[in-house]
Amino acid sequence: MSLADESKLLLIPSGYNSGKVYSVFPTDGDGDFIYTRSGDASRINPGGYIETVGTNIPRIDHTAGNCPSLLLEPQRTNLALYSEQFLGTNWTSGNTSLTSNNTIAPDNQLTADKLARTSTSGSYRTHFIYKAANAITYTTSMFIKQGSDNYFAMRSQGSYPSRVDIRFRFDTGLIYYAQATSNFTLIDYNVENYPNGWYRLYYTYTTDTHTLLSITMSPRATNGNIDSSDTSSNSFAYVWGIQTEVGNYLTSYIKTEGITVTRFKDECINGGSSSLFNITEGTFFVDTTPFTREANDRITLSNNNYSNRIFISKSGSTQLQFFIVSNYSTVAIYTANINYNERNKIAFTFKENEFKFYLNGSLVHIDTNGSVPTGLYDLSFKDIGSSSYWSGKIHDTRVYDRVLTEAEAIQLTTL
Repeated sequence: MSLADESKLLLIPSGYNSGKVYSVFPTDGDGDFIYTRSGDASRINPGGYIETVGTNIPRIDHTAGNCPSLLLEPQRTNLALYSEQFLGTNWTSGNTSLTSNNTIAPDNQLTADKLARTSTSGSYRTHFIYKAANAITYTTSMFIKQGSDNYFAMRSQGSYPSRVDIRFRFDTGLIYYAQATSNFTLIDYNVENYPNGWYRLYYTYTTDTHTLLSITMSPRATNGNIDSSDTSSNSFAYVWGIQTEVGNYLTSYIKTEGITVTRFKDECINGGSSSLFNITEGTFFVDTTPFTREANDRITLSNNNYSNRIFISKSGSTQLQFFIVSNYSTVAIYTANINYNERNKIAFTFKENEFKFYLNGSLVHIDTNGSVPTGLYDLSFKDIGSSSYWSGKIHDTRVYDRVLTEAEAIQLTTL
């Protein structure tokens, strides 16, 4: 028998229905989770393509062809209008041409456009976003695919010369230049691979206080910036799915067609039952990729009350905190430094006067005094009675009615 087969509750995201995420164990429904989200949202389907799912449909995500995970994201709004058309309201063109619906897009539909230069200099296409007169953190992203040449440049700009410049090389698949100037701050940047030669280029930055933010893009034959001259007047690339969202990390694609569109948060709660978790000692395991902190995001195994609970809480920009609370008293606590947006495997083992914390293949902390939480019956990807929902990917979650040995817990949490 494997360790997975021994668990009282096992969630490896796969089965779902409207409003439900099914547990693998138990099979009678006692371990199933309630799932809610208002409105449409996107996921990566098993073929690697972007797919839209409707209200209350859980997002079982297959990013990069990996094993499926449950995607839990906060509410975000795409402020870029006409995200798949690159024309219309708030779009301008400087010496470029656009051929609509020219190739297959990352959603496996004929919706991607061909963006071409028509001059050796000053060739770009720009989208304008009107904003409050204060510094705001945005994440801008766009899907791009190689056309005739090897380079692509993007810029976000406030009041000149405040801006951030990003330049990408198709032959290496890397961002080779990224810099902020004046009153802009560059926080993060990267690129994601998609099927059929597509990349999702993204960068996160804090703006100046200018009330107009311009997002500019240009295909290039040479490695210069948006403003520099180019040896070719007919360089082109394929573009699709531009997104600018308020937030300090990238989230799933949100389609717009002339107005801003909001994707609402995912909620996944209430897995388990009192009969299922009638345990006096045990192990709680979570395999998750936590997205950057949003308030005090938590995963909680509890009696649906603050009196008895085991929970994981994000803390600051680099930490997770692990708590065990019995009869309103914190009997064990540990703070660990981690990297957000990377996979982490966490386990707690608990019995009277012995509480052990495991993280990514290591026993990291032991507390030896305290009572075991009682009446546990509810596993939720949120805090108790609050809006502090977990943001991240859930790969595997388990509850055992026995204390795993150190060797078993290390094996289970090894990346």
